[in-house]
Formats: sequence, structure tokens, C-alpha cells
Amino acid sequence: MTFTPERTADLAHIFKALGDPARVKLFSLVSASPSGEMCICDLTAPVGLSQPTVSHHMRILVEAGLVTREQRGKWAYFSPTPEPLLCAVRDLTEAR
Repeated sequence: MTFTPERTADLAHIFKALGDPARVKLFSLVSASPSGEMCICDLTAPVGLSQPTVSHHMRILVEAGLVTREQRGKWAYFSPTPEPLLCAVRDLTEAR
């Protein structure tokens, strides 16, 4: 299978977003959350990074479509949207 230039760019964007160990950890934490979402305030300690740094990484995950962000007062809550990653993996494995 040959990808269009747009799909190739989309795939690269998704995998680039997961190209940092902190973002992989953050995505896995949000995805594994029993409530289906996590507050930014609960994401700093598990990755050992400051809140501004975690916010930066989460922005990249949001832009890649891997999580959604909802503002509630002063806190941001993130929910996983694994479909883009699942579709990317499916496209690459079926591209044979």
C-alpha cells in the first residue's frame, strides 16, 4: 500500500508525538486511568517533571489527537483517544 502525502504526514505526526519517553509515559497513564481521565495535577509526580513541562508534553499529545483536553476551573483534564494510534498501527501493518 502506498500512502498519500497527507496520510504519511499524519502518521509521522502521531509517532513523533510518542517519540519522547515522557510523552509515552503520560499517554499510558491517561489511557490506564480507571476514571477515563486524569487531571494535569496528577500527572507531574509520576513522570517527575514540572507542571509547565508536563503541560508542554500534553499539548503535543493533544495536537496529535492522542488525548483530548477539558478545562475545569484552573485544572486541565485529559482523556485518551487511542483511535488515531490504533488506525496508524493498522495502516502500517496492513501496508504489506
